[in-house]
Amino acid sequence: MFDEKLLKVAAECENGLKDIFEQIDATAFVNTSRVLDVFRELRLSERHFNPTSGYGYNDDGRDLCDSAFAAVMGKESGFARSQIISGTHALSIALYGVLRPGDTLLSVSGKPYDTLDSVIGINGEGDGSLKDYGINYREIKLNAESRLDLPAVRLALETDKTVKAVFVQRSKGYDDRRTLTVAEIDSLYELVHGYPGVLLIVDNCYGEFCESSEPKGDLLVGSLIKNAGGGIAETGGYIVGSSRAVELASYRLTVPGIGLEAGASMGATKPMLKGLMFAPHVTAQAIKTAHFAAALFERYGFECFPSAFERRSDIIQTIRLHNAENVLKFCKGIQKGSPVDSYVVPEGWAMPGYNDEVVMAAGAFTQGSSIELSADAPLREPYLVYMQGGLTYEAGKIGVMFALDEMLKN
Repeated sequence: MFDEKLLKVAAECENGLKDIFEQIDATAFVNTSRVLDVFRELRLSERHFNPTSGYGYNDDGRDLCDSAFAAVMGKESGFARSQIISGTHALSIALYGVLRPGDTLLSVSGKPYDTLDSVIGINGEGDGSLKDYGINYREIKLNAESRLDLPAVRLALETDKTVKAVFVQRSKGYDDRRTLTVAEIDSLYELVHGYPGVLLIVDNCYGEFCESSEPKGDLLVGSLIKNAGGGIAETGGYIVGSSRAVELASYRLTVPGIGLEAGASMGATKPMLKGLMFAPHVTAQAIKTAHFAAALFERYGFECFPSAFERRSDIIQTIRLHNAENVLKFCKGIQKGSPVDSYVVPEGWAMPGYNDEVVMAAGAFTQGSSIELSADAPLREPYLVYMQGGLTYEAGKIGVMFALDEMLKN
């Protein structure tokens, strides 16, 4: 499958990562223990997997699932629902839930991920954006060290009393910045809570279970086809946080006056809870895959963010590939190493919600699942590819080796 030279280099890279892999396993143990503790405390039973239909009143499995996600994330309240179609959808529910006309949304990690542009109204397009509803938007870039500019945040909160929500994106999106750690977001939370009436909303996508705890926040938001679904949940998202903020978000999920009291589970509870059970371990597999990819590509002279021996706060590995040809070859290799549609050759296309042509490699059992091995990149300078996932480290390793193998071919 691979020539002897590539196999030898891969083995050397893997051997050099043994200590880091042990630390990753230790974090997975802590997080798995927390999940099991929550399941025991809530007395999870087989009856909670029974589906409901119609209005879904008295669906105690759905209610237990909501409570489980909140407790595992260390929050007062929350919900996890299959009706949430993506991380962007979950974030939109949170933003529309707590913001009102005349309020200002302050993004403190620079511009959010591209798919939120139309939600916020950054690009001036899209009926029904926050901008259309009279909600203002400001942003503060990270400082020169790619860290939160807390003095600038403090100044904004002191001088602009219309700021009602501070938004922070834990992961990098389509950028080459470092990922924010739990400790950094916790410090931001303490700052924000010095200003009564201002909420902190955290985009937690790609970061769940990468550290031994989750960030503080009034609303913590993520997708179930990323880390938190463990490769088992086939759709859905979660929103957890303070009771009042979650209540407001729930009115955007359904309608005011009903909130979380209705909504048939239709058999989705079991895969969401099973996914939560798998999530710490599967996330650990994805992190190992990212470390291995960085180690291997650095051996061949490519710049990687984070570098091979940096600790991770999300599952995303960024590699600078210098030109569009390399990006396309990399994605072809990831696709070739995938269990589904391995014969497909990815090409760039104008994907809805993005500002440039994007190429995506995703031979996944669940469409768009970022916790399964995948890679995507906007076809623009500086030609960075963003790789993430790996349900098992072994499969992830093979996919990464296929990606390099494609690039080494003439």
